[in-house]
Amino acid sequence: MDDSRSEDSRSDDSRSDEGRRPVTTVPPAERGATRIADRVVAKIASQAAREALEALPRDAMPPHASASIHRRTARIRVGLELDYPSDIGARCAAVRRRVAERVEALAGMDVPEVAVLVERLYLAHVPGAAQGRTL
Repeated sequence: MDDSRSEDSRSDDSRSDEGRRPVTTVPPAERGATRIADRVVAKIASQAAREALEALPRDAMPPHASASIHRRTARIRVGLELDYPSDIGARCAAVRRRVAERVEALAGMDVPEVAVLVERLYLAHVPGAAQGRTL
């Protein structure tokens, strides 16, 4: 009896392989590519800029970004509004670093350029100082 069972199981195995296509390996160059849209990279950059700034002036718009992608390289422009007085250069440098890190980590792209545009400055709350937009 044991002999007949082992023969049956072998014949079942061979039947289950019938109709299956042989596994072929496609070379990596012929498999295709994943394309990440510019707007996806721009959203990653906007979020990263928000993270880098930590706090925004009360009436400020959140940072916005645009991205230009060529192959695996992204060039990014970030527009933001800051409070004044503050160390604007240091805050822009922090935004550049954070945006480049996050786009490289999440999208797997090289980021040789992050242009930060300060579109508006807001006076920080200082007793006796005028309030509102300065530019």
